[in-house]
Amino acid sequence: MNTAVEQDEALLRAASAVRKNPQALFTNFQWFLVNSKNTVYFTAFSRTAIDKAILLNFVAEMVSLAPQLTHGFVGALPGQPFPQHMLDAITTVSEVDDFEGYPDKWLGKGLDIFEHGDLPLFRVYAITRRGGPDENGHASMVLVRSSHALLEGNDSSLLSRSQSIARGVTVPKAKLPFRRRFGLAIGSVIGALVQLYLSNSKPLTPKELGFRSLAIERSRLRDLANRIGVRQRSLMFGLITQALNVAEKGPEAAVITAAYTMLDHSTRTEADDDMFRVRALDAKFKVQPNFLDYVRSIDQTLTEIEQKDTTTFQFILMGMFALHRKISRLLPFLYGDKFFHYNGAMDVVLTLVPPHRMYGNMTRNLMEPVYVGSFHPSANLCTFVPGRKYVTFNFAVETRYLNRVNDIMTLLETTERLDIPTPSKAMANEL
Repeated sequence: MNTAVEQDEALLRAASAVRKNPQALFTNFQWFLVNSKNTVYFTAFSRTAIDKAILLNFVAEMVSLAPQLTHGFVGALPGQPFPQHMLDAITTVSEVDDFEGYPDKWLGKGLDIFEHGDLPLFRVYAITRRGGPDENGHASMVLVRSSHALLEGNDSSLLSRSQSIARGVTVPKAKLPFRRRFGLAIGSVIGALVQLYLSNSKPLTPKELGFRSLAIERSRLRDLANRIGVRQRSLMFGLITQALNVAEKGPEAAVITAAYTMLDHSTRTEADDDMFRVRALDAKFKVQPNFLDYVRSIDQTLTEIEQKDTTTFQFILMGMFALHRKISRLLPFLYGDKFFHYNGAMDVVLTLVPPHRMYGNMTRNLMEPVYVGSFHPSANLCTFVPGRKYVTFNFAVETRYLNRVNDIMTLLETTERLDIPTPSKAMANEL
């Protein structure tokens, strides 16, 4: 059978599978992310003006590189181009007098993605400056919002290079030893039951969340991390948690609890999700009165975690999502907003995505800095996006933290002025 026929048959099977349940082809992780209304965004300036025709072409190219964007909504035809009326509904172009306040000015939760069940789970917007490019060469700006179920940080990085992120034939997975599988199963069952109980036994208290962003020269972070003797990400994690969370919890606090994510290229196993390559790890950063000591302690904590294990926390989560999906079919009343908004006692979620570089046809006119972030209804999130010149810090946090974002720059500048003894080992070339 030739490849074209095989592809046609695969598309027909996919269309049949989602006819009754639009999310039938979603993995368990995708099921959880779409129901928790977790969204992601990408935004960057463009050196050329974007009109409706250009934006529609941008969307067409993006969907061709990311066919999973055609999944998950009522009437979806996986892998097929969108009709014109649908493209018109998910794209918006407008004009502005200037870019003052952007990108923060148009960042948002993106929950409108979920309001129309018969439209794709993403939107694309563009704004164009009426007077032409400004003094920085910015003529317009593009914003993509999507359900997190469809895109992850590595996808955004590849799309910035105009590279395909289609999920092709499933990569063969290694089988875990029986004892390992049994232990993960026990952990998943316990975790799922505890999560169900705690999430449904407590009142739902919506968090007031807002958005901020920073663009910091990568050379500043690299040079300071070298002076301290830590990896750049340890410095970035320290800046965020010191300025936001330590200030909130007070100097008497013992630890800052954080989940952080990293991209893992290790061998895929049966416990992995087919859609995502990200690894989630659980960390506790010991609060220190001296910032340099605090950053070095974070660096040591990350080393200890990653030398010990980078899979157990993620694999247990995957097992929990699988159990929850099965239970939800029998006991759907347990899976309302209380469950999907439950965040435990986590102070902050930190995500370092792969570098974003503008290559290829789709992004050739986009410019650094690149801003990429995520929103979850009950979590404080910071996403770090390295580029050639800048690293952007992208916050979706409780509004009480927003003013403290300015303290990050103050802390960075204060630390840069310190006389720091030369460390015996510099690791800052690593992220």
